[in-house]
Amino acid sequence: MELFHPRQDIPFMRHALWFNAVSLITFVAAVLFLALRGLNLSIEFTGGTLVEVRSSEVVALEAVRDVLAQAGLREAQVQNFGSARDLLIRLPHLGDGESAQAGERVKTLLSQVPGTSFEVRRVEFVGPQVGKELATNGLMALAFVVFGIVAYLAMRFEWRFAVSAIIANLHDVVIILGAFAAFQWEFSLSVLAAVLAVLGYSVNETVVIFDRVREVFKQRRAKMDTPAVLDHAITVTMSRTIITHASTLAMVVTILLFGGETLHYFALALTIGIVFGIYSSIFVSAALVMWFGVTREDLVKPVKKKEEAVV
Repeated sequence: MELFHPRQDIPFMRHALWFNAVSLITFVAAVLFLALRGLNLSIEFTGGTLVEVRSSEVVALEAVRDVLAQAGLREAQVQNFGSARDLLIRLPHLGDGESAQAGERVKTLLSQVPGTSFEVRRVEFVGPQVGKELATNGLMALAFVVFGIVAYLAMRFEWRFAVSAIIANLHDVVIILGAFAAFQWEFSLSVLAAVLAVLGYSVNETVVIFDRVREVFKQRRAKMDTPAVLDHAITVTMSRTIITHASTLAMVVTILLFGGETLHYFALALTIGIVFGIYSSIFVSAALVMWFGVTREDLVKPVKKKEEAVV
């Protein structure tokens, strides 16, 4: 049963130029935000101290944040960890001497929170060098994913399909990073994991459309030009797109709204990536295939006629 089955193909490629202009403006804005404001890196990248504490009673996170802010630790991040009584406090890099005493300092400050007592259960120090290694490894992981996608699509389809898909995927990644830079949302390892997940998720939709493009070309519809083939391929996959992305987006938005602070930015990155992934699969990757001038002859090799046997 198909949810969406129009009688005629939707002319997506007729408006491709306008949507490409919007994509270019959004992309340039994201790059400018990244260059001018930069990412608000978490302590996994910049270095800092993690302090895990357990309270005797359930305590409001805002009360803990207020106490730390009054002591000058306005950049401290407080979140529940495991249960409502377990708290994970992330402190910025304080210097070697102060970081070593971070546990005792936090315990002393938390004694000012009325109605409960706190027990320090774990203190971990993340040095700037470790953060630098994590950032380097994250960039390497991103580069390997991009290279793998390009190699896969080039072997499965044609090099112009591979270039179109990777430009569309990098378009999504840059927009996610640009949004985090513009609003100075915290960029952590979980957000990096979401970015890598968006790469794989977005390319999946692109591959589905490209598969249908190749299938239509192989059906020898000689009267259909490339824009018409692309419109047909996107239209016939629209039902799958709506069902797949709507169900995925519903789950991610639920995590965004009710998952708590720990998963908030992870779900936010996924939400942005899924929305722009749908957009880029249609109006970026498919449009680029059209601009690159891909034709039926590029995908369908001519069949060699067998020589008739001489009787």
